[in-house]
Formats: sequence, structure tokens, C-alpha cells
Amino acid sequence: MKIKVKTPLFLALITTFILSACGSSTSLTNGPKTKLKDDNTFLLTEISSDKSYGYTEENPIRVGGALDDGPVNERRFLNALAGPDGQDITYTRTGSCCPFKTPNGIQGTGLLDRYEVSIKGLSKKRILYINMYDRAILKAPFGFTIKK
Repeated sequence: MKIKVKTPLFLALITTFILSACGSSTSLTNGPKTKLKDDNTFLLTEISSDKSYGYTEENPIRVGGALDDGPVNERRFLNALAGPDGQDITYTRTGSCCPFKTPNGIQGTGLLDRYEVSIKGLSKKRILYINMYDRAILKAPFGFTIKK
């Protein structure tokens, strides 16, 4: 018994299978997804009452996403923040630090990104630690508000 395969249909099925397999290998499955306010800003709805959230290596902000989206998600998070009285902020990435184990990193390891955040009208800068590999419910850190 010989089976005839229609080439265009067969190729379409194989292509769909390969593309879906490739796409799933880079997407994270841990934690909830955060909605977007616009392409450059996450939609945050809560402010953390935990004073260590984002301010320590042990309790970083987990923005997660597909591997290519990590840096974009860091900026989306920071773009959603405002100062304690709604002031504009600016931020600068000051480097990576603090290696940790994660199934979503490269060869099971990730690094935190450290950002220096300036709040308009305030002289004291704040340092935030962000994990771009893992995902969790996002909140504005204590001392910040959510940009309107």
C-alpha cells in the first residue's frame, strides 16, 4: 500500500510544527503575564508594601518574558514608575551583578540588572535590582507611585 502525500499540505504542516517548537523554546512559562499600557510601558496596578522589593538582590523585580524580551521588559517596568508625588523619573542601567540559578537563564544561570533611578526634585538616587529571566506579579516598589 502506497500513501500519497500532497506536498504543499505536508510542507505547511512541517513548517507549522517547526515554528511552534522554536517559538516555545524561548518563552517563559513561570508566573503571570503583565498587561501593557502601551508598547513601551507595563500596566501596573499596585504599590508594594514590602520595603525590600526591588531594592535588594534577594528580592528583585521579576519582569520575565521571552529571552529577547528581557531588556525591553525592564524598560517597560521602569517606564511605568513615577516618584512618590507623581514626579517624572529617569533611569540608567549601571550594570549586571549577582549571579543566581534559574531554569530560564543561559545554562541555568541569570544575572540581575542594576538601575540607578533619579526622581525629579529629589537629590537621593535609588538603586533597583531587576531579574529579566523570571516573572512574578509586578508592583511599583515602596517609595514610588504608578505613572498616570
